[in-house]
Amino acid sequence: MYKAIIYDIDGTLLNTLDMNMYPLLQIIEEELGEKWTFDDVLKFASYPGMKVMEELQVKEPEIVYARWVKYVLEYPGGAQPFEGVNELLETMAPHFKQAVVSSKTRQQYSIECQQTGIGRYMEVSIMMDDTVHHKPHPEPLLACIEKLGVNKEEVLYIGDTYSDFLATQNAGIDFALAKWGCLKDEGMEESKYKFNTPLELVKELINEKK
Repeated sequence: MYKAIIYDIDGTLLNTLDMNMYPLLQIIEEELGEKWTFDDVLKFASYPGMKVMEELQVKEPEIVYARWVKYVLEYPGGAQPFEGVNELLETMAPHFKQAVVSSKTRQQYSIECQQTGIGRYMEVSIMMDDTVHHKPHPEPLLACIEKLGVNKEEVLYIGDTYSDFLATQNAGIDFALAKWGCLKDEGMEESKYKFNTPLELVKELINEKK
């Protein structure tokens, strides 16, 4: 029986696809001098930020990544919770410890917490700044589990990408696929759960808890 639920953020709790991909198009034009389409950059939607810089082979990747983050934070409208996410977090709060593990910077997370209020439900948050290694390396998840004070078998991680799935495999914990934000589910057939909506997740885990 689970005692803690850990969530990814982008594509799981928050719909951030447009606010990440359109600024990336701007970065590609600035750095590579190339005009890509939105469909062209969708392949990077599941990548950690620095992995995108590596794939693009930009010069001074840390500086370019910081500029991408700046553009993302300035994107009109900002991040929005997926339908049902607020109800999910509210309903789960009395029954489970809740936390987030993400490849975002701490600055991004702080701003999105102010915009959306998701942070008030989280006992622990592990961002890119908090660990040396990043997903799919297990370090972020293991750091979160340690701070939560629970055992691996008492934790479920909910994410939307293959990188999230691999991180759970490497950490030795269960994984639930958030299909509502998933662009491609190839390779994640062995997920413990697959949920089409946040409401499905609530019903399944609350019923198991009873």
